[in-house]
Amino acid sequence: MSEGLGAVVVVGGGIVGVCTAYELRKRGADVLLIDRGEPGRGCSFGNSGALSPSSVVPLAMPGVLAAVPGMLGDADGPLYLPWRYLPRALPWLARFVWSARSAPVEAAATRLAALHESAVQRHVALAREVGVPELILQRGHLHLYPDERALSKDAAGWRLRKEHGFQFERLDRDGILALEPVVSSRYRVGIFLADHATVRNPFRYVQAILHKFLEVGGRVLRADVRALEPTVAGGWRIETTAGPQAVRQVVVAAGAWSRRLLDPLGVKLALEAQRGYHVQFRGSASPVSRTVVLADRKVFVTPMEEGVRVGGTVEIGGLESPANPRRADMLLRIARENFECLRDQPFSTWMGHRPCMPDSVPVIGPVAGRHGLWLAVGHGHLGVTDSVRTADMIASQMSGDL
Repeated sequence: MSEGLGAVVVVGGGIVGVCTAYELRKRGADVLLIDRGEPGRGCSFGNSGALSPSSVVPLAMPGVLAAVPGMLGDADGPLYLPWRYLPRALPWLARFVWSARSAPVEAAATRLAALHESAVQRHVALAREVGVPELILQRGHLHLYPDERALSKDAAGWRLRKEHGFQFERLDRDGILALEPVVSSRYRVGIFLADHATVRNPFRYVQAILHKFLEVGGRVLRADVRALEPTVAGGWRIETTAGPQAVRQVVVAAGAWSRRLLDPLGVKLALEAQRGYHVQFRGSASPVSRTVVLADRKVFVTPMEEGVRVGGTVEIGGLESPANPRRADMLLRIARENFECLRDQPFSTWMGHRPCMPDSVPVIGPVAGRHGLWLAVGHGHLGVTDSVRTADMIASQMSGDL
């Protein structure tokens, strides 16, 4: 790849990186996308496909400090931090707790609301553009609670959504059954967000965007990026297992692995990997017809092309440790307890690493003092929702240099 006007490397082949590469290419940049594996095979493969513009509620909310002992002690809880990882997690955990104060929460919610703007419409347009409109399921999201007490625990979050203009409908048991007839009798209270949507096969969606990127002249290199180095001429040298690349601009969208490239440059991000799990039931029958959130368990039940997917939980355990089968077993148990039809269906399990900031707000834009270095990092649970908007933000800010 030659160094010159409009030469850009995007590091990372998840949905954020692929969308960014495609948008830059459409605007005339000479773009090389680099990923060590097959694009879309990380969290972009295993997520729950939620397009959730009302998700303005940070993971760290007031009162989270009181929940920290439970995170350490309950291996089956929705938010789990193993004791062995506590020393490494402490710096991030301190920032996480600090972010849970009222003022930072309000600020984070405002920034997230702006980032989520028109998310569903953007994805509907992109899916049509890349030839897979059928992948966007526009049937809303249904959040379920056992009772009023359980709902009250999330009252602050629903209040934040309402303050930022998001509309939702409260349902009783009959209203729940009118939408989803086989929901367990455990759930008596529902909140329905009619304008939300679901990507029914996140991996196929990323692959479709990638193929369109290649079709319009983008290029892909399968290699591991080992280091980024600024050059005397003002560009960047990218050391990869397939040889060096010299470019004017670099976009780091490497998810939870981004710090390995940024720390040596002195670019310090409070980025932590939060491990998420799913159980994928194989078969055409799904007990739900839209994304259903078992809110008391923080579990998403999603109708996918290849069967229903049950995903969720947060495990702060780093990048190195193997998957914890207990976390997947917990999802399996919850799924079977609440949907009888899943008891005998075959299934597979998966674990992936979500890149999360303490305040749940991703870092998008240029790096101060590092001309030509751009970040699209830290989207946490909302990489799918915010991928198209992130790509537009990077390309629009960069356009003055292209």
